[in-house]
Amino acid sequence: MIPVTRLDGQAVFVNADLIMFLESSPETILTLENGKKMMVKESVPQVVDEIVKFKSRCYPGLYEGKQPS
Repeated sequence: MIPVTRLDGQAVFVNADLIMFLESSPETILTLENGKKMMVKESVPQVVDEIVKFKSRCYPGLYEGKQPS
């Protein structure tokens, strides 16, 4: 799960594995696997950074060029 902020200021957590697309127009739009869209305050690079942090916690070493043991 990654933290994001809806445009109304509500903080929510989104399952990063369910995100299919990220768009910027000018708000960031997350499109989920079920077709639902969510507009958030964070920029696309910020959301990507949160996804990488999440995946790094799930798969330690994988995102640092190391193979998991």
